[in-house]
Amino acid sequence: MGFHHLAIAVRDIGKTHRFYTEAMGFTLAKVEVVPKNGGVARHVFYSTGPARDQLIAFWDYGRVPLEQPLRTDISRDLGLELGTNHIAFSADDLDDLKRRRERWLSNGHDVLEIDHGWVHSIYTQDPDGIVVEFAVLTRDFTAGDAEEALALLQAEAPAPSASPKQISRHRAHKA
Repeated sequence: MGFHHLAIAVRDIGKTHRFYTEAMGFTLAKVEVVPKNGGVARHVFYSTGPARDQLIAFWDYGRVPLEQPLRTDISRDLGLELGTNHIAFSADDLDDLKRRRERWLSNGHDVLEIDHGWVHSIYTQDPDGIVVEFAVLTRDFTAGDAEEALALLQAEAPAPSASPKQISRHRAHKA
């Protein structure tokens, strides 16, 4: 079972729309307008893949009176390191991951690339400081992986995982 969508509040729906359509390559699918606190919020849905229910959604509170400024960085606004909370999307294969990395770079977004040994990932930030990732598994999980995972989950003092095989930082192309 997959999940239908994830919804996150954002500060500037215009910047969010540009990022998720231009840099991420997603398509606008649906907008619901919802009365909130004497104003209206837009619940904006984007399709992230070919299936009809692979969506990400954003709440636009630009027309909603709020008592405090909207805090949208899902990691640093909680006192955590950048990227602790993040959103990961699937890439088809390593070639697709490379195309997505180049798309981000050509759209002005720096990219962190990590080969974790079992998954290869690229990371950047959206306009609200939310780290997004495209990832592709580089090997299938085994029964041994599941056994090790359970042991690590239950361990009082688990040993650290192996360091990533490779970490690269790519700077955005300047216009």
